[in-house]
Amino acid sequence: MNIESLLNKMSLKEKVGQLNQRLYGWETYEKENGVISLSEKFKEEVARWDGVGVIYGVFRADPWSGKNLTTGLSKEEASVVSQMIQDYVKENTTLGVPVLLSEECPHGHQGLDSLTTPANITSGASWNPELYEQVQEIVASEIREKGAHLGLISTLDVARDPRWGRTEECFSEDPYLTKQFTLAALRGLQGSNELEKIPSNRVLAVLKHFAGQGSAMGGHNAGPVNIGNRELREIHLPSMRAAVKNGAELCMAAYNDIDGVPCHGNYELLTEILRDEFGFKGAVMADGCALDRLYEVTGDRVKTAAWAIESGVDISLWDEVYPYLEEAVETGVLKEEILDQAVLRVLRLKDKLGLFEEQDLQGSTFNEEYKRELSVKLVEESIVLLKNDNQTLPLSPEKINKLAVVGPNSDLIYNQLGDYTPFKKEKDCVSVLSGIKTAFNLTGTEIKHSQGTTITSEIEGGIKESIGISTDADHIIVVLGGSSARDFSTTFDANGAAITGSAEMTSGENIDLADLRLPTCQIKLVKELAKLGKKMTAIIIEGRPHCLEEVGDYFESILIAGYPGQYGGEGIANILTGKSNPSGKLAMTIPKNTGQLPVYYNYRDVSFKKEYFDSQGKGAYLFGSGLSYTQFEINDVSVSPKDEKDNRVITGRIKNIGSSDGAEVIQLYTRLHQEKVIPRVKELKGFQKVFLKSGEEKQFEILLADEELYYYNEKMEETHVDKFNIIIEATGFEQTIKMNQ
Repeated sequence: MNIESLLNKMSLKEKVGQLNQRLYGWETYEKENGVISLSEKFKEEVARWDGVGVIYGVFRADPWSGKNLTTGLSKEEASVVSQMIQDYVKENTTLGVPVLLSEECPHGHQGLDSLTTPANITSGASWNPELYEQVQEIVASEIREKGAHLGLISTLDVARDPRWGRTEECFSEDPYLTKQFTLAALRGLQGSNELEKIPSNRVLAVLKHFAGQGSAMGGHNAGPVNIGNRELREIHLPSMRAAVKNGAELCMAAYNDIDGVPCHGNYELLTEILRDEFGFKGAVMADGCALDRLYEVTGDRVKTAAWAIESGVDISLWDEVYPYLEEAVETGVLKEEILDQAVLRVLRLKDKLGLFEEQDLQGSTFNEEYKRELSVKLVEESIVLLKNDNQTLPLSPEKINKLAVVGPNSDLIYNQLGDYTPFKKEKDCVSVLSGIKTAFNLTGTEIKHSQGTTITSEIEGGIKESIGISTDADHIIVVLGGSSARDFSTTFDANGAAITGSAEMTSGENIDLADLRLPTCQIKLVKELAKLGKKMTAIIIEGRPHCLEEVGDYFESILIAGYPGQYGGEGIANILTGKSNPSGKLAMTIPKNTGQLPVYYNYRDVSFKKEYFDSQGKGAYLFGSGLSYTQFEINDVSVSPKDEKDNRVITGRIKNIGSSDGAEVIQLYTRLHQEKVIPRVKELKGFQKVFLKSGEEKQFEILLADEELYYYNEKMEETHVDKFNIIIEATGFEQTIKMNQ
């Protein structure tokens, strides 16, 4: 397709229509008694612009959209509706330009009949981006088989304050780990970046959010970001910079401002840095209703439309601003060449997806058994064993006659799925309780269950019931934490963020917390159970790190599971019983108390009093930590000479000296000796996850790329460092190697 020729045929109205993503996609169709038809609202939008460029969320099914298992679209219905949309546009517009359909996939597609995978906060703790990439291949195939083309996925946000409700959408507090998972998401969704066309079982990734949202003031969603250019570049930009080099075609701008300039109107960020410096050739999408927020600044929609598109925003989302692009051009406020440039970007994406050719929708290339196995594997590798006094875990089912499973997150599926989750068929999901029952099924163990409390409040008689079923138990499993479960009592903003959550919602978009302690009712439950004197294991289901200071000492063992997805209970049970060995490492520091924040590991190494008068300074559990059921020994660590690209390889030997098979994450940090700029204490620059059978020994190799040895000098110029330390860490091991070039 010659897209320049197509552009020349377009009227101003048609061009503006290509940049407007105004429709809430679930309003494009009507479904009554199983009969589906296109809505008048959709047809009016097509007629208004003589075409439509992008439609968001046709297949979305959740409390905000109001679409459920009955009124929403099954995967078979979705493919029919997507074709109905394309056929209508082709037959009822002058040029018949196909439509891009965009869908949310933060942890699986937010539509019916989709795999809900572990959330990012969980996946990041696996330290296995290759496994995560395989899971994203499944997500891409499920979206594409329904007829959609773009997958919106949170990868760029680096969580620097766990009070933020969207912490669950972040992989880590660290830019390097975040970058590796961003690239894995990109490869998994899009395929090879060397292909001219996107394969029919892949989608284009819309990476969000650009940039700095994870450093919002006080952890407030979309709040002001009071950081300097150095912090922005060192922490929040590396993932997008690497993604551009590896074929990123789309990103979404962030709601926040940076030093007073909103990202959606930030020419320096979206054009000078993203396009001119990083070399980005793709399109920038606005976040939901974000351009309306720019209008609040200017009070003039025509000027706002010109401001946003001149800054670098190509595609709108649900706002009442980009319709005014037409008037902006007609009145001379905006040059049509700038509009044309954005339209060409959109048309190029459609061409890369092959939309101008005959489309043959294929079914998912993955069967349900494979999807489940891979999802469970990611759960298992993501679970972090924080504490295991006296090797309480793993549990031996044949040695336990009676087991008590209690707690608010023990048997509620939606509590383990996270925000941006579609309605699920619960028979296709595994709660913690059901996973444990299956794992203990053949041993004759008697399993008793009590919820005890809700997430935030007591249940009348609930704690008493929990004590009653636990009195004669050999072991008590207490499933605590938070929830991002939306329900129909939730009230929503125009962009889908919760204004007020349900009683159970303690995390998710717009659900920011001032206090990271577990709710009082859960603390009370733990303390009352502890009076029984039984051995107890905590499983924490959560969307952000919670302070465990008030409950941690009551447990012999603690597992952090994050939001483990629809098969989370199976993976958790496999870890509990030793079928799998925990290998997750914390991707975010767990604070001792909220007053310590910020408490990330890679702060600048200045001379300051690190301890508080009334509390310790460091977190309770540190970034990169996590235990195993086995032990490892590391020897012979060395650094190779530079290769032809000035890269180095750090090698060594690792041996599993314990009695069970397992995996260890070997972590490579650097400390740069910079001039006139205070260095960070240490910075992650490489890692390798090594799987070893009991008694097995292997060589590990970790690449230290030369590009990781640059820093921004006092003039904000990228400068290669001459002196640095390499620090190799693993559980119970640390070695520093001084390098002097």
